[in-house]
Amino acid sequence: MTNITVEYEGEWIVRLASIGHAGIAKAGENIVCAAISVLMQTCVNAIEGVAGITPITIIDEQRALIDISLPKDDAAKLHDAQTILRTTVLGLTDISHEYPRLVKLNILNGRNLL
Repeated sequence: MTNITVEYEGEWIVRLASIGHAGIAKAGENIVCAAISVLMQTCVNAIEGVAGITPITIIDEQRALIDISLPKDDAAKLHDAQTILRTTVLGLTDISHEYPRLVKLNILNGRNLL
């Protein structure tokens, strides 16, 4: 099972993480894992290339972990990063609805710091 965690502070996504293999095929041949990996990696690339923010990213291939957190940055850049993160979460939500036995979506609501 792949667990996806979306962590909010108020209305802002501050962390997005996926961990684990979906388990329907062997590693490297799993379309669900591949879809999640592509969305997560594209999210990191877009936050860097479009929003101009270097996210705090942890990748561990053994655990199938991609963990993305946002550093504190200026509001305009964070707005662009939020658009990218929210778009990624929409895609991950669709995958979790299509494959509910393989993907679990966890939403964490933190303190409103903004």
